Amino acid sequence: FIDHGRNAWDRVVTLSPRVDQLWNNYIRMEENLGNVAGARQIFERWMHWMPDHEGWLSYIKFKLRYNEVQRARHIFERLVQCHPYNLSAWINFADFEMKMGEVDRARNVYECAVEIFLADDHDEAEQLFVAFAKFEEMGCNCKETDRARCIYKFALDRIPKGRAEDLYRKFLAFEKQYGDREGIEDAIAGKMRLQYEDGVRKNPMNYDTWFDYIRLEERVGNQERVREVYERAIANVPPAEEKRYWQRYIYLWINYALYKEVDAGDLERTRDVYRTLFIFYFSFSPRMEERRIFKKYIEMELCLGNIDPCRKLYEKYLEWSPENCYAWSKYTELEKSLDETERARAIFELAIAQPILDLPEFLWK
Repeated sequence: FIDHGRNAWDRVVTLSPRVDQLWNNYIRMEENLGNVAGARQIFERWMHWMPDHEGWLSYIKFKLRYNEVQRARHIFERLVQCHPYNLSAWINFADFEMKMGEVDRARNVYECAVEIFLADDHDEAEQLFVAFAKFEEMGCNCKETDRARCIYKFALDRIPKGRAEDLYRKFLAFEKQYGDREGIEDAIAGKMRLQYEDGVRKNPMNYDTWFDYIRLEERVGNQERVREVYERAIANVPPAEEKRYWQRYIYLWINYALYKEVDAGDLERTRDVYRTLFIFYFSFSPRMEERRIFKKYIEMELCLGNIDPCRKLYEKYLEWSPENCYAWSKYTELEKSLDETERARAIFELAIAQPILDLPEFLWK
C-alpha cells in the first residue's frame, strides 16, 4: 500500500511539477513514514524546478527540524542565487543568521544584497536599505546607530529621490530618536529636498521652486550641491516666445554669478557665468536687468584687473544704450583712474555729441 501511494505521488509531481502543494504532500508522507532521506531527495528534485521563495523556505524548515544548520545555510545561499531580486529571501536569510547568533554573517548578507540591488537599480532597493538600517539599529545587541546612520546616508545618495520618500521618512524618525540637532536638521533638509525634486521634475520651468531649492542648499552649506542645483536650473532654458519666463530665468543667472563671486569666491567661474549671460540671454530680459548685467560684469572684470575687457564691455554697453549718462560717466571715471586723460576727454566729447541723453547734468558735473 505504501509503495502504491509513493508511486502515485511520484507520477503526480512528474506530471505537475509546478504545483507546490503536490510536492509538500509527497514530502509530508515520506516524513511521516520516517523516511527522512527520501524526503530530502524529493526536496532536491523539487528545487531543480526552481520554485518560488516559499518552496525554498519549506526545504530550509525541513533542514532546521533536524538541526542541520549548515545545510540550511547552504540552501539559503542557493535560494538567493536562484531569486537574487527577491527582497524577502535576503531578509529571511539575514534573520536566519541573526537567530543563529551570527551577526557578522547577517551583515554580510545585507551587504551582498545591496551590491546586487544597486547594480541593477532595482525598485526595491529603498526597502532593502530600510531593513539593513533597522538591522543595525535594533537587530544587534550593541545597537550600531552610527552604522545605521551611515546606511541611511549612503542610500539617500544613491536611491533616486523620486523613490526615496519612505527612506527619508524613516531617516527623519531615526534622527529624532538618536540624532543631535545637526542630524535632525540634515534629515529635515533631505525631506524638503525630496519635495523640491518632485516639484522641478513635474515642472522644470517653475523657477520659483528652483529658487527655493537653491536657498535650501545654500543654508545647508554644501557648495557642490549648490553648484549642481544652479547648473540644473539654468539648463532649463525657456522657449524663446515665452518671455514671461525669462525674467525669473535671468534672475537665476544673476544669483548664480553673485553666489560664485561672493560666497564661493570663484572669480574665474563668475566670469564664465556673466559672459554666458551677457552673450546669450540679456536680449530676453527687461531693460533694467540688462543694465544690471552690464554693471556686474564690468565690476567683476575690474576686480580681476582686466582693463581691456572692461573697455570692450563699456563700448558694448554704450552701443546698446547711447543715451545712458551713467555709463558714459563710469567709463570716463575708469580712464581717469588709469591716468588716461586723453581717453577720458575723448569719451566725454562722444557723450555730449549724442542726440539724446537721459541725465545730461551727470556729464557736466
